Amino acid sequence: MKTRYLSFLLMIGLAAMSPGVAMAGPILGPALSTFAVLGGSAVTNTGTTTIGGNIGVYPGTSISGISGGAATAELAQSQLSTAMSELAGVTPVTTLASSDLTLAGTLGPGFYSVPAGTTNLSGALTLNGGGNADAAWVFLMPSSFITSSGSSVALTNTGAGAGVYWVVGSSATLGSGSTLPGNILAQDSITLGSGATVSCGRALASSGAVTMDNNTVENTCSGAEAGSNGLSGGLNVTTDSAGMPVVSLASPPPPTSAPEPPAWLLLGSGLLALGLLGSLRRKAAAVAQPAV
Repeated sequence: MKTRYLSFLLMIGLAAMSPGVAMAGPILGPALSTFAVLGGSAVTNTGTTTIGGNIGVYPGTSISGISGGAATAELAQSQLSTAMSELAGVTPVTTLASSDLTLAGTLGPGFYSVPAGTTNLSGALTLNGGGNADAAWVFLMPSSFITSSGSSVALTNTGAGAGVYWVVGSSATLGSGSTLPGNILAQDSITLGSGATVSCGRALASSGAVTMDNNTVENTCSGAEAGSNGLSGGLNVTTDSAGMPVVSLASPPPPTSAPEPPAWLLLGSGLLALGLLGSLRRKAAAVAQPAV
């Protein structure tokens, strides 16, 4: 009896642990991840700009003020559209109280949305990974994104698998001398003011132009962020039973309380207990019968 119920419980456990979704993959496609700068209509530059990664434009063809261009730009734009669509559907999302990200002070890993209207960064913002080497931050902005001159975002207590994503509903403008880590995914255009830096990330514009002026855009990292692959990690993309994409944190924060046991374990334990109880009752009944 014990063997039969244990086998049944094992079958339930194996079925529950079998993946109901496709194998997880990165949010940025393989072609897109090679780019540091990608424009929709054009890419322009003034002065001396340092680019670490591919430069491309599609469906436009104009790249001026800097050498570059890649035959895979069309595929990269397709993957950009996919990534923006998938990121727009992340859940659950924490809505920040203010459209000025500076007022948040310090933010842990997670998905964040910003109130309607223009999103600003007027000063300093800290992204604290809490020791999670695979920490990820996604910021969903309904309209434009503007950083003030000299503003900055500091990344702390994370590591090689981290990811930062600035998903902009229209256009992004970085003020002169400002510093932003991670990947800017803008529906329209991206303008980098004089001396602005996109560290360990990318400037990716879907339909408009990327305009640069004595900037640095690096999709690879060095120093404390070495090995982070341009902060394009931190997230996994799978598909649910209906074939819809599901974006999740690759390494979610630990739960604040002990998790409840999964339903399959409760069901299996209950069935096993019932089986053992029935066996004990039958044995007790057999012992209680008087000898003939």
